[in-house]
Amino acid sequence: MTDAATLPPLPPLREELALHPGSRGAQGQPGWTLHDPVRNQFFQLDWPTFELLSRWHLGSPQAVIDAVHNETTLSVDADDVARLLDFLQANQLLAARPGQARELAGRKQRQHGGLWTWLLHHYLFFRVPLLRPDALLDRLAPRLGWLYGRPFLLLTVAAGLLGLGGVSRQWNAYASTLVDLFTWQGLVAYGVAIVAVKSVHEFLHGLTAKRYGCRVPTMGVAMMVLWPVAYTDTTEVWKLANARQRMAVAGAGICAELAIAAWATLVWLWLPEGTVKTAAFLLSSTTWLSTLLVNASPFMRFDGYFLLSDALDMPNLHARSFALARWRLREWLFALGEPAPEPLSPRRTRWLVAFAWATWVYRLVLFLGIAVLVYHFAVKAVGILLFVVEMVWFVASPLWGELQAWWVRRERIGRRRRLVLLVGVGGLLAMLLVPLPGRVTGMGLLQPAEQLTLYAPAGAQVTALPFQHGDAVPAGAMLFEVQSPALRLRALQAAARMAGVQGQVTAAAFDDQQRRDWQLAAEQLQTRRAEAQTVTADAQRYAPLAPFAGRFVDTDPDLHAGDWVAQDEVLGRLVATGARQVVTYVDEQEVRRIAVGDRGLFIVDALLGPSLRLRVKAIERDATRTLNERLLASHLGGQVLVREQGQAFHPEGAVFRVVLETVSGQDHPEQSWRGWVVIAARPEPLLRRFANQVLSVFWREAGF
Repeated sequence: MTDAATLPPLPPLREELALHPGSRGAQGQPGWTLHDPVRNQFFQLDWPTFELLSRWHLGSPQAVIDAVHNETTLSVDADDVARLLDFLQANQLLAARPGQARELAGRKQRQHGGLWTWLLHHYLFFRVPLLRPDALLDRLAPRLGWLYGRPFLLLTVAAGLLGLGGVSRQWNAYASTLVDLFTWQGLVAYGVAIVAVKSVHEFLHGLTAKRYGCRVPTMGVAMMVLWPVAYTDTTEVWKLANARQRMAVAGAGICAELAIAAWATLVWLWLPEGTVKTAAFLLSSTTWLSTLLVNASPFMRFDGYFLLSDALDMPNLHARSFALARWRLREWLFALGEPAPEPLSPRRTRWLVAFAWATWVYRLVLFLGIAVLVYHFAVKAVGILLFVVEMVWFVASPLWGELQAWWVRRERIGRRRRLVLLVGVGGLLAMLLVPLPGRVTGMGLLQPAEQLTLYAPAGAQVTALPFQHGDAVPAGAMLFEVQSPALRLRALQAAARMAGVQGQVTAAAFDDQQRRDWQLAAEQLQTRRAEAQTVTADAQRYAPLAPFAGRFVDTDPDLHAGDWVAQDEVLGRLVATGARQVVTYVDEQEVRRIAVGDRGLFIVDALLGPSLRLRVKAIERDATRTLNERLLASHLGGQVLVREQGQAFHPEGAVFRVVLETVSGQDHPEQSWRGWVVIAARPEPLLRRFANQVLSVFWREAGF
């Protein structure tokens, strides 16, 4: 315990500081708010702190303690005075001493850090004030009082209920309008709607604060990780003793957006098609989504957070819940026996710990998403740098800080707990460094090793169908025969032209004029012969021969000789009756972990088909440019992301075609099946796999 005699004389407080009555605590004890007008900051004070500050002018720590004991029912000691002195010094609430300017300048420099720290903080968050609305709000507040009246509230609730009821009956039209606006023009319109709604949102924050006598110095845009977020400086609401008034200011923006959504939804139902109805839809959909998904969330310091903080009467809710969660984690791991950061009921403590963990998970997902967006939309190397900065600042830095706290307490951790910790860390390192058996999983297509799909040529009439569905076909057999008047005409024309040129070449031996043109006639003869060969090659499509033995399947039972068929109509498939194969596609990170001869397993989708054991037969060395197995495309239910150009599917990323042969299992030779392929991969440490992936991304994006 600190002795009051060892404390220095109390330095004076700054003269411009102001004390305001605050809200009462959970047990009914009075509270106060200390206002620093220079920085426009507010500090909540409990009862003992207020009594100490009220007697701070006595100058002597012992005199202050004696005065509190004699004039109140409180019991304070030198430790309380020392903690209060540290708090006042840390927040620069003490009057400056003569010659202290250099010390204060050095402290400010340390707080701001160097150029790198300044750039980092201003990339992650900075504000751009745009308006000084205080005078305007003074004039408008009396005239807009009807917005806070009961009649307007009841009308808005009725409009919202009617609007939601109407949308529920016209949901298909509402949803289709949302989809139709996913164009560049629609996105611009959404942007304009968001700016308008957020402007009203922030204006209502300021207007409500002004109704309760608070000053609103600025409104503007805050950039959070280069993402614009509107803000209104309503810091003075902390001087309001009534928590309901603070909640009204915090919730004014959400109420404004909900009111806009209610009236816009109702208007959308009754307006005819046109620009005004589209504008109403934009306001309706934008406000419902932004309010529910963003503003009402308590996990970021938006309106939902301040509403929850005031409802629980717990300022600095995030910091206090985080401190409790870290304390609970240390107690659970190490049983240190440390007191809780603040005395709360067990129920409140459990709730705050759960809230802290939910906030951490939410922020991790959010910051990862923001980092990925920054990585994709920024310029190559800059995107990688910003991704690393966000991961270090938002994820790695908090984890490192907690590990440092563990290290400081290492001597107080019991031997048994220390052993458990070492075993846990060792197990984690083993998982990262020890090569573990792995597998490569993806979708594949089970199909015959050889198959031929037969398409009808243009303008053809069936003359012969020697095979029906399921018939065995020997190699070299004619699969079908069709005839085409156009092809017959081409053949006759080619023969006639070739005969005419052949006559000119023959006559050159008897006629001088023809002899002089013999060279030209010989070249024309070669051209006519090539034309005839082309017609002959095309004719083979009208009577194709089986290139291998197999079975004829997928024929149309209603197709007969004499019927006309359309161009590219499927007339059947010839499938080999021998071995089957599975084709799958593996990305560039996984393909290096498999080799020819590795074992695999094929399981059909929905478990309705065969389950086969496989062996890797071939791995293509180059990335696939065109996806031939179309059923594996993502938009057809497969797993390969593709972009469609004409009739071809082109993979979005680098994927490699892998062919696996069947080893055992029940088979259905005539049918192709789509399913899941699992390949036993080469053992590899998780850390090495992660490092390879990071380096490959860096190498690709840096342009090497």
